[in-house]
Amino acid sequence: MPNENFVKFLEFLYENKGRILGAFLGLLFSIFFIYLGFILTVFIFLSIFAGYYIGKRYDQKEDFRDIIDDILPPNR
Repeated sequence: MPNENFVKFLEFLYENKGRILGAFLGLLFSIFFIYLGFILTVFIFLSIFAGYYIGKRYDQKEDFRDIIDDILPPNR
């Protein structure tokens, strides 16, 4: 049987996953900001967001061309 303290720790992590993720992202952003500067940090996070967005839509079985057309509309 797992240690009772370990189970309580896992419950704490599960109940506070949003706060923990937010704190981790804040820490990551601040480290990038210190070492890379503001502009490069913002570019990195925008690239991560774009990659996540495209990947999420691709996982939902959308056609890749439709995804790109939604982001960058063709000249019509």
